[in-house]
Amino acid sequence: MTDPRRACCTLAAALAILLPALTVQGRQAEAKKPSLSLRATPPVGFTPLRVRVVADIRDGSDDHAEFYCATVEWDWDDGTVSENSSDCDPYEAGKSTIRRRFTADHIYRQPGQYKITFKLKQKTKQVAASSTSVQVRAGVGDDFGR
Repeated sequence: MTDPRRACCTLAAALAILLPALTVQGRQAEAKKPSLSLRATPPVGFTPLRVRVVADIRDGSDDHAEFYCATVEWDWDDGTVSENSSDCDPYEAGKSTIRRRFTADHIYRQPGQYKITFKLKQKTKQVAASSTSVQVRAGVGDDFGR
């Protein structure tokens, strides 16, 4: 028969070795996930205001599966949403490369504060999102309170 104290010590030793290794692997996997940044140019202007928005994917591996061939959605916060997807080759770990930069232009015709949201999606699952704001002021040709 096995000595219960010896079995307990053996189990504790095994856990002491395995748990830190699993924790490090989990942190490394999380560290590999890319991050998303978004900027709008210009951030303030007069109607009609043409805004160029750039989304950059930073850090992480170039073959991160969730970000590969994702559907792109731009919510302009003025009642319009733009969405596009690409026809991509099947994903291959170590070979497939994610797209790192997305740009879009949009014209705001009404004054107001708008929150622009960029999303990356795989089917119905959102895998990343980022937002930025623009301030649109009434232009010279706008009716001021008429």
